[in-house]
Amino acid sequence: MNPIIVEYRINVPVQRVWKALTDKNEMKEWYFDISDFDVKPGQIFNFYEPGEAKQYHHQAEIIEIIPQHILKHSWMYPEFSKSKTIVTWELISEGNETLVRLTHEGVDQFKELGENFSNESFTKGWNEIIGQSLKLYLEK
Repeated sequence: MNPIIVEYRINVPVQRVWKALTDKNEMKEWYFDISDFDVKPGQIFNFYEPGEAKQYHHQAEIIEIIPQHILKHSWMYPEFSKSKTIVTWELISEGNETLVRLTHEGVDQFKELGENFSNESFTKGWNEIIGQSLKLYLEK
């Protein structure tokens, strides 16, 4: 199946987007609260969706880092599946703007987990996270 690709232009320089994407104190303002996040290859980090339910344990491992350009990590739900997908955040500097391109590969591996793990659900989620949360956070 084709990867999910979500793109948004954000009206701040790439350095500012990179900081929001890699600083765990900033991340909890727009993304997830990831207390064990550290920007280094091989780092494994864990988090839950916001709210009290804590229904889905997310686990990821950083695969590649090119500062201010690429952050690539795995994405899995260890309590529900052995499947591992890949998320790549790509930042493309356009002067005082940044094109944020997120590619999520392998989501079809989660289809046996139900509707909350469908391509449509992930696409909607990434559009909300980048197009609303991150964009609004950085452009305020």
